[in-house]
Amino acid sequence: MTKITPEDLVRYLYNETSGRKAETIRIALQTDWDLRESYEKLVISEQNLDNIELSSPRPETVNKILDYASKKRVPVT
Repeated sequence: MTKITPEDLVRYLYNETSGRKAETIRIALQTDWDLRESYEKLVISEQNLDNIELSSPRPETVNKILDYASKKRVPVT
């Protein structure tokens, strides 16, 4: 049996797996309850991402970062 990693589950969740790998994961989710539980947690987490309230940094913070970046010179080798 092929080992299914957490990264594989994330790819499966976002439909980014090949047909063969997706089929392997789909079958494994039907028989491996620990894997199924991990996948369900990922599904719930993905659904909750839209509910997270994000705030932008203050303009002063952005300006300080931009000012610092404009002064930082990396020598070309």
